[in-house]
Amino acid sequence: MTTSVRLDRDGPVATIVLNRPESLNAINIDMALCLRDVTEALAGDASVKAVVLRGEGRAFMGGGDLKAIAAAMDDPRAVIETLIANFHACVRTLHRMPKPVLASVHGAVAGGGLSLALACDLVVAAANSRFVTAYGRLGTSPDGGCTHVLSRALGQKKAAELLLCGDAIDAATAERLGLVNWVVANEDLAGQTGRIAARLAGGAAAAASAVKTLLAQAPLQTLDSQLDAERAFFLRCAETADFAEGLNAFIEQRPPRFA
Repeated sequence: MTTSVRLDRDGPVATIVLNRPESLNAINIDMALCLRDVTEALAGDASVKAVVLRGEGRAFMGGGDLKAIAAAMDDPRAVIETLIANFHACVRTLHRMPKPVLASVHGAVAGGGLSLALACDLVVAAANSRFVTAYGRLGTSPDGGCTHVLSRALGQKKAAELLLCGDAIDAATAERLGLVNWVVANEDLAGQTGRIAARLAGGAAAAASAVKTLLAQAPLQTLDSQLDAERAFFLRCAETADFAEGLNAFIEQRPPRFA
């Protein structure tokens, strides 16, 4: 892995750091390849129980590396296809990863950066965060699953407003719209991120994986099929050691200590 992406570990919490601060962490082919590889590795690492995604420097991510694309204007399609293919592989992995993923964002959360944050299960945002789709200014359509998530989170009309008008929204508005879970003071972002990540890592792994799968498939299911899926996952979780620990902790009136 090159320095465009750094991986930090703190026990069961793995933190992916976007590490191109000089360019507001704009995503280029190298970063996309690194994100693809590191997310795939973490998805299969049973010792990791929660993943954090954050950006170094003044922003989470300012979007795509337009200078790199402009430098290849004699054949931009080849660069763009490689970039999007690997970026989308990362996005798919984040959505399907069988463990909770927390985006910790600040500053610019633009274009692909917005898509990347929305691919995470939870988002904690510094008060100085600014969210913008940015694609319209480039004369292009969105990528990174942005249309998929925004249309489901906001409905077609509001999603169309953000994508077609391209106005930036602040952290408080993003929280009101349901795009982020928490807004904290800029100086509290690191501390609050750590506390949330530790809480997620302390949960039952099978239960967290089941929640992610059930939430992902719910919009496509009928009530009957979703009830069947919930029953199947509940029974599967009930066979784990974590379920036994949860029951014992409830009876003994103490916090559970999941494996």
